[in-house]
Amino acid sequence: MTQKAFKYRIYPTAEQENLLRRTMGCTRLVYNRALAIRTEAWYVERQRVGYNDTSALLTEWKKQEDLQFLNEVSCVPLQQGLRHLQKAFSNFYAGRAKYPTFKKKRNGGSAEFTKSAFKWRNGQVFLAKCSEALPICWSRELPYGAEPSTITVKLSPAGRWSVSLLVDTEIEQLPESPNIVGVDLGVTSLVALSTGEKIANPKGFNAKRRKLKKVQTSLSRKQKGSNNRQKARLRVAKVHQEISDARLDFLHKLTTQLVRENQTIAVEDLAVKNMVKNRKLALSISDASWGELVRQLEYKCDWYGRNLVKIDRWFPSSKRCGECGHIVEKLPLNIREWDCPSCGIHHDRDLNAANNILAAGLAVNVCGANVRPNSQQTEGQLRNPRKGKKQKLNS
Repeated sequence: MTQKAFKYRIYPTAEQENLLRRTMGCTRLVYNRALAIRTEAWYVERQRVGYNDTSALLTEWKKQEDLQFLNEVSCVPLQQGLRHLQKAFSNFYAGRAKYPTFKKKRNGGSAEFTKSAFKWRNGQVFLAKCSEALPICWSRELPYGAEPSTITVKLSPAGRWSVSLLVDTEIEQLPESPNIVGVDLGVTSLVALSTGEKIANPKGFNAKRRKLKKVQTSLSRKQKGSNNRQKARLRVAKVHQEISDARLDFLHKLTTQLVRENQTIAVEDLAVKNMVKNRKLALSISDASWGELVRQLEYKCDWYGRNLVKIDRWFPSSKRCGECGHIVEKLPLNIREWDCPSCGIHHDRDLNAANNILAAGLAVNVCGANVRPNSQQTEGQLRNPRKGKKQKLNS
């Protein structure tokens, strides 16, 4: 059995929206209070406050006169918020994430309901303290006989309501395919495949850049705290939502196609967080969303019985000649084609990298370890060609 989340749009009634907004507000308040207490305890007293301590504090907060409204909503989302905070601290202490930050109202919110806080009747969801079923827009059916174990209601910064149903289901694996492919991630071409195919980068941000600039300029002119500023903020959030939706839609279609057609997929293990520190490339790299692409490949390969191989991020896939194995010392980004100084073969930078990634991926798949070629002295260095002249080598 595999846990799979199904996400749907919802259009709550006025009563349901009021209850959900109050629930999210209380969840945000409890989360921020617990985070402040844990931060103060650590930096002032050098003590760690755990989930059990914050859970006991929540019981005390509910008894205070100024926090009686915490009893008007379900207690489950409040406890789940504390569990999420504990997980955030665990990731921080393990070095997997940054220090937790406070939640803000303008960023929307979420409320997580476990089985004790909702009822599933005849394919409808009834949340705690709510008499009516959630008006879910069923864009696709749940697997036959599946019942949600956890329900998460989310409000996006653009004002869009959605619900995510987590169910246990059996995912039918795809029939085995004889195809294997190496995938090189890029900016101009989002991916270059070892089959010789290049898939262009849709550059969703650039498509909406002029519209985003217009609404952001309008937002900057509004007085802080005014209703007009709130309306302008929503317009900005909606443009960002359009960019995100288009990007995710493209990535899902691309990764699904790769997983369906290939049995083994080899990719580079890129350190995207470090790469976006380059000011000149940060916007393009973020818009390409390499991390999300690899993440989708990971879980889809796991679902459908495919093999995803990640090669060493230091493997010189672009600088290595796929024919003779020669590695050039430097290969600037503006050089998209080059000739090997050892064997003289002409290379397309991206396709050569994809072929090298596939070869290294197959080696990793067989040997069970990353393959990194030994460094070697190169006879020459490729330089940027000028005025259409051929690339020259320094002897």
